[in-house]
Amino acid sequence: LVIKMKKMEKRKINIKNNVNGILLLDKPTGLSSNRSLQNVKRIYNAKKAGHTGSLDVPASGLLPICFGEATKVSGYLLNSNKKYFVQCKLGKTTTTGDAMGDVLLVRPIPQISKITLTTIFKDFIGNIQQIPPMFSSLKYNGKRLYEFAYNGVEVERKARDIRIYGIELLKICNDYFEIKVFCSKGTYIRTLVEDIGEKIGCGAHVLSLRRLEAGPFNQLHSITLEEIEFIAKKGQQALYDLLLPIDTALQDYPKIQLTEDETYRLRQGQPVAISGLPKLGQFRIYNDSNEFIGLGDVIKNSQIKAKRLINIV
Repeated sequence: LVIKMKKMEKRKINIKNNVNGILLLDKPTGLSSNRSLQNVKRIYNAKKAGHTGSLDVPASGLLPICFGEATKVSGYLLNSNKKYFVQCKLGKTTTTGDAMGDVLLVRPIPQISKITLTTIFKDFIGNIQQIPPMFSSLKYNGKRLYEFAYNGVEVERKARDIRIYGIELLKICNDYFEIKVFCSKGTYIRTLVEDIGEKIGCGAHVLSLRRLEAGPFNQLHSITLEEIEFIAKKGQQALYDLLLPIDTALQDYPKIQLTEDETYRLRQGQPVAISGLPKLGQFRIYNDSNEFIGLGDVIKNSQIKAKRLINIV
C-alpha cells in the first residue's frame, strides 16, 4: 500500500480547466486545423474545445476555437458564411489544386483583361454545384478522401450545393491574379479556382489561401499561437481575457430577455409564452440579469422553447 501511494505521489496529476468562450485563432500555414486546436487546448489546459471549420494545411487565417459550453454553438459558426483572400496561378493544374501538389498539366495562357476575368466570375455567382476535391477530409466508406488520393485512387463524389455571394478581383498580372471570395459553408476554394481556370482555358491552381471572415468574426481580431504562448506566461487570467463571450457567435439572432420565473420554467423544459413573438424563428435568450443562457425556438401560440441552453456556474 505504501509503495502504491508513493507511485501515485510521483504521478503528475493534471486537472483540466473548465474554460468557456471563443478564441479567434490565426492559424499558421503548415499546420493542420486539428493540430492548431490541440496546441491551443494544451496552452489553456482545457477540458473541452473544438474548431469551427477546417482550413487546409497550407492555408492560414481565422479559425475560431470554441471552449467548453461554447462548443454548443460551434455548429452555427460551422454553417456560417466565409470570406477568403486567394492568390492564384494560371497555366498549371496540380493534383491537389494548390501549390503543394504535383503538376498535372501546363497550358499556354491567353491574353486576359480585368474585364474578361470579372465577366467569367459572374458565371460562378449564386447557387452552384461543386464536386469536392479528392484531397479533402470528406469521408467515403469510412475513410477520408485524401487517404484514397494519396494511394492514387479516385472515387466518385457527389456534387454539393454551395453559394458564391461575390468574387472581387484585386490584382491581375500575366499568369497571376488575386481575389476575395465571399461564400457559403462547404465551398472548396481550390475547386472554384480550378473551374475559373478551365473557363479561361488554361487551368489554374491556388498559390495561397487565407480565411478573412467566418460568420460575425474577422481575422483582424485574431491572435497567433506565438502570441498566445507569450500571453500564457502572464498567467491564466491573461489567457481568459482573450476569450469572447459565447453569444458573440450569434449576433445575427434577435435578443429576448426573460424574467427569473420564465428562465426557471424554460430550464425545466417548459415553453414560455411571450407576447409579440413572430410565428417562427430563433432567439438569443437572456435571464433577468442579462446573462446569456442559450437559444430558443418560437413554437405555436407565441411561445418560446429552449433549443440549446448554456450551463455556466
